[in-house]
Amino acid sequence: MADSKLTHIDQAGEAHMVDVGDKAETARSATAEGFVRMLPETLALIREGNAKKGDVIGTARLAGIMAAKKTSDLIPLCHPLMLTKVSVEIAEDNSLPGLRVTATAKLTGKTGVEMEALTAVSVTCLTIYDMAKAADKAMEIGGIRLLEKTGGKSGHYKA
Repeated sequence: MADSKLTHIDQAGEAHMVDVGDKAETARSATAEGFVRMLPETLALIREGNAKKGDVIGTARLAGIMAAKKTSDLIPLCHPLMLTKVSVEIAEDNSLPGLRVTATAKLTGKTGVEMEALTAVSVTCLTIYDMAKAADKAMEIGGIRLLEKTGGKSGHYKA
């Protein structure tokens, strides 16, 4: 790790919001991923549009986008951001079996968008679970991680 210092802890060891006022605005992006593992029958229900609550994929995608926009309301010490783009992709993965979720958040600003991408993935996965839990309470959410980030002082990161 290039910089192992925790930025949200002050010299007294207390949590605080990082001052980004003097940082330069740069183009920033972050992409995160996760998955929902489920029974093949549950995946078929979702694919065929037969889940009791309706369009699982469309609803989950919208929930993820909305969640990214609300990240600072959910995660203490996150700055409210003017996101310029949030995309959520949901793809079938028969090897799970289940759905893989990828989210990307972008902006031009003074702080990164990793938390927004991770929040989008998390809430998308939770929404998939909620929409299909009547059919499969044993679904598993996992693999949530940052895949890539660009911009800012720390530069480019790729998992």
